Amino acid sequence: MTTDMKLFFDARYIRTDFHDGISRYSVELGNALAKLTPVTFIICDPAQLTFLPKNAQCIVIHRPTSVREPLTARILNAYNPDVVFSPMQTMGSSGRTFKLILTLHDMIYYHHRTPPHNMHPIVRAGWYGFHLTYGPQRLLLNGADAVATVSQTSKNEIAKARLTKRAITVIPNAARDLKSFLASAPRHNHDGPKNLIYMGAFMPYKNVETLIEGMKWLPDHTLHLLSRISPGRKAQLRSLAPTGAKIIFHEGVSDEQYAHLLAANAVLVTASLNEGYALPIAEALALGVPAVVSEIPVFHEVAGPGALYFNPYNPKDFANKVQQLSSPELVKKLSSEGKAHTKQSSWEKSAQILLDLARSLT
Repeated sequence: MTTDMKLFFDARYIRTDFHDGISRYSVELGNALAKLTPVTFIICDPAQLTFLPKNAQCIVIHRPTSVREPLTARILNAYNPDVVFSPMQTMGSSGRTFKLILTLHDMIYYHHRTPPHNMHPIVRAGWYGFHLTYGPQRLLLNGADAVATVSQTSKNEIAKARLTKRAITVIPNAARDLKSFLASAPRHNHDGPKNLIYMGAFMPYKNVETLIEGMKWLPDHTLHLLSRISPGRKAQLRSLAPTGAKIIFHEGVSDEQYAHLLAANAVLVTASLNEGYALPIAEALALGVPAVVSEIPVFHEVAGPGALYFNPYNPKDFANKVQQLSSPELVKKLSSEGKAHTKQSSWEKSAQILLDLARSLT
């Protein structure tokens, strides 16, 4: 390990109940970085230490949603860091005496302005107002020394919108190793996968409606919706289900359950209209599980030749692509090419990119 700088990693976005995308990114990147260099983790809840390296050095400050967040840089000055990395972009930067790297994962909320449902109503209102114009985002990002994002697609969108004058570095997401939960490799029946696995939220831009409506043409398939869902949203989606369609709401699954569902004659599906990355797709492909996904640029970046692509506004096109997987040869081809494609990214590579960026600032 190197000890040439005092590097802080903002781990306050780690969830202690279940991981969302930001939480998973924080856990995986933080742990990989700690294998390369000493890191001091910034936390707001001692329970977050469960997801960090054993005996990790840390400091405890306020939550990211605290009214003190604009003062974060001044609070961190007391610890004399050389570089601070945050997996989000909302850290207060005014008055800092250290180098700062902020992260903007995507521009989803400029296209789909519905705030995350788990936020306090006051925070939701502020979040909505923040995304009405580019001005607030530019102010935050230009307060850093460098900006990171998780995909080349996101980098292109951020640059096109001129959200920052700072250099933008891609520190990619990467697939978790789900093989450790399985006793054997995923299997597929001779007539193709019959279990359609959706892992993700149920916000409008995720476009789960297309998957459900597409089940009209897939009577011998089962759609598994894995994530937690509010009763109201569940009722709304159930009302769209075609007569006789086999749809299971799992209401949340463990990593082990997730791996076993993917391994059981399955295909990963998503009709999302906008993403910064696509971690579930990468995780499935790394296992050798093919994917059927919407035709958007970031999915081509993440899945490459390991997926079939459909028009996200056309449920019949979605069903047609799933039916193509009745060909064992096609399933084998997608599985092989998907595995090879996901090997281009790893948490070790991403951690090295972050470390190199931090060193360049000092």
